[in-house]
Amino acid sequence: MYNLPETEPVSTIVVQNASFSQLYIGEVSAKTQYMFVFNYTEGGKITATRIQLFSSRADKVYPVTCVARQQEGILSWQLPLEIEDSYSYWSSSRTLCPVDKNHKEHLEKEQLIYVTVSSMSEKKKDFNLTTFKIDDFQVEHDVPKTFEVSVARPKYYMYYFPKGIDHVLLRVTSKSDTCMTVSVQKIKCPVFDLDMNVEYAGKFQTMSTQATILLQRDDYSDTNGFYIVFITKANDKDCVGHLDFEKLKPSTGDGERRKTISIIITDTITNAEYWKATSAALGFFLTFYLLAFVIFCLCHGCGLPKTFSEMSPEDMEEARSLFERVKRVRFNIQGDSNAASGNEDGFLRATPYGRQYGAVENSDIEASRSYRRELSAVSNSSALIDESAIDFLSDADYEKDVFRTKTALFVSDLARKKRSKLAKIYRTFYWNLLTIAIFYGLPVVQLVVTYQRVLNESGNLDLCYYNFGCAHPLKDFLSAFNNVYSNIGYIMLGLLFIIIVRARDFHSQRIVTEYGELAERYGIPQHFGLFYAMGIALCMEGVMSACYHVCPSYQNFQFDTSFMYIIACLMMLKIYQCRHPDINAKAPGAFFSMALIIFIAVMGVIYGNSIFWIFYALFHMLVTLVLTVQIYYMGRWSIDRYVFKRLFLFAVSDFRRCSPPTYPPRFCLLLVGNIVNWGFAIYGAVSQPSNFASFFLGIFIGNLLLYIIFYMIMKLWSRERLSWLVVVVILTSMVTWAGSLYFFFDQLSNWQKTPAGSREQNRACMLMDFYDSHDVWHFLSALSMFFSFLIIFLLDDDLAQTRRDKIPVF
Repeated sequence: MYNLPETEPVSTIVVQNASFSQLYIGEVSAKTQYMFVFNYTEGGKITATRIQLFSSRADKVYPVTCVARQQEGILSWQLPLEIEDSYSYWSSSRTLCPVDKNHKEHLEKEQLIYVTVSSMSEKKKDFNLTTFKIDDFQVEHDVPKTFEVSVARPKYYMYYFPKGIDHVLLRVTSKSDTCMTVSVQKIKCPVFDLDMNVEYAGKFQTMSTQATILLQRDDYSDTNGFYIVFITKANDKDCVGHLDFEKLKPSTGDGERRKTISIIITDTITNAEYWKATSAALGFFLTFYLLAFVIFCLCHGCGLPKTFSEMSPEDMEEARSLFERVKRVRFNIQGDSNAASGNEDGFLRATPYGRQYGAVENSDIEASRSYRRELSAVSNSSALIDESAIDFLSDADYEKDVFRTKTALFVSDLARKKRSKLAKIYRTFYWNLLTIAIFYGLPVVQLVVTYQRVLNESGNLDLCYYNFGCAHPLKDFLSAFNNVYSNIGYIMLGLLFIIIVRARDFHSQRIVTEYGELAERYGIPQHFGLFYAMGIALCMEGVMSACYHVCPSYQNFQFDTSFMYIIACLMMLKIYQCRHPDINAKAPGAFFSMALIIFIAVMGVIYGNSIFWIFYALFHMLVTLVLTVQIYYMGRWSIDRYVFKRLFLFAVSDFRRCSPPTYPPRFCLLLVGNIVNWGFAIYGAVSQPSNFASFFLGIFIGNLLLYIIFYMIMKLWSRERLSWLVVVVILTSMVTWAGSLYFFFDQLSNWQKTPAGSREQNRACMLMDFYDSHDVWHFLSALSMFFSFLIIFLLDDDLAQTRRDKIPVF
């Protein structure tokens, strides 16, 4: 047997039948502690109990501890209350976990609460204790509630879903920008209501001036309600991203941060309205399929530019007669070798495949300028041909350095390669893009699905930058389904564009099969590989944008912009291809350049410092110069280490002789392009915009717009016309682009800020109570890009009956 040593007794002062709202003052030490016994009758109305404790002499070594015991739970804390190891508070109040209505039937009506105040200090520590009932503990539906929260006095309230309401929206607002946390937890004990443990349960988000959380009944089906917890933070670091040194000083206890907030819980759209909004978007874009079909059926041949197959019998006979005479001239010039090569066979009759592309075959190359003069003379009169006017030099026909550097170029000069060969080259664009999309898209989908799972499991709503004022979830699969679903326009219109291109492609192949070489001597050369790639890119923009909006954040911003760069590049390549079919970029080099562009965009966001901006500006100007030389000389200028030296010598030589530019249209375009791009580069290096991704994308959009305007001006300058359908599409695209840009700059969130800072821009839905302004941007920008594609697709339809040796290159 072990005899315990005698010690001084520890006295416990018990206060029976302690009163609520009564201030109790006392002192505790290692030898003395207080126990307060509160009893009350649990009625029909849900109430909660709150304990407020103060001690002026408590310290970290010997704190004053408060322990509250109930039938189903226990709560303890101590003074001084330590927050983030730097802030101490000698006054605190906590709410005891109440009895919810689902547990009342299992509990005693008469409830007891034991509150013990103690300390291990040899010296006495004073305390003030007050316990009071909270009668308005339950938040009523659609009834605003205003109260104050401080760092050491967190609060929480209870809410139950009314009958017939499955989705509610919790809105919290404050005129103060003091940082705080708003948490929603299931109705069970314990309730995590301190900054150090609030992340252990439920959903939570930081807040400066406003916070919004959309909640579903299905997530709280066991209790049919939830707790709303409000915790003021000791500093604003989590809301502003940084702190001044003065604000990091430890608290003295008398400067506690307080925040007055207002909350209201309202119902959102019903399930019927939810599916009505999603069906409306689908139906809206399906109407464009119907509209395209109606235009194809009703307007085919009613004022639209006619194709080669729709030439009048007189025009067709004139064309056949012209090329019969041209063939006789060329046959006499080229001699028996051409006859032996079989160039005459099938010249005018239908063939399974077009045997020539543009104006030439391998052994049947159309003459350049002097020969075109002769061809024009043949077409205008039946006079005998003067062979002295014909250039017999073979290099004028075969040497690229000769016919590509002529001062007056026509499409026939740059359409000499075989159709089948070019078709294979341009076909690689959409196959390569499809392969890139699959390899790029699958990891993206896996990543954003992981983000969504982490969000669901952690409850940390600061992970994703939604517009919480209009974020309609789809069960637990998507937290902002409307932002994801609104990208359906890109996919549907991309598929529609591919269908339109396929119809034109089929029609073009039929014409070539039916008319052979004669059909391929008229109009702009028809190649559809880049058009297919543009349609695929538009679809993938919808997929990538949808993936980005699963969880918008700093880590995945590039998902939303990658295919925008690709679309801009493909459109510029297609415009250039229209009149330069033989010298366009190859798919591997083009996509490598696009990959480099995306890499620069990522680096600009991650390392957007002054050094990066300087190197970027120099690189931008260097690339602009190289492309200028390449485009100006039609690829006949060697790009090597001496290119800039040769360029400088040429410029000095021409300046001294005051020589006009050899190619005025190209010179004007490239001059303006260099001014614009150098301006972009210098502006970026000087001002260093915070959003590099948008700035970089703006450069490509600006260059694309510049090129389209130049192309249209030169087209009209060359006395070509725009069909009424093209004019209608241009005007429509201008309207949709204006609306798109308006809603694009109406930012509802910003991942460059902290989550709390971003939420200050959140706003309610604006369309069908389901879509916000960013969703409208998705709708309008999808339409705008679709119409922009159609502009390029239809722009040269007026040249379908124009000979290629009369279509100028610019």
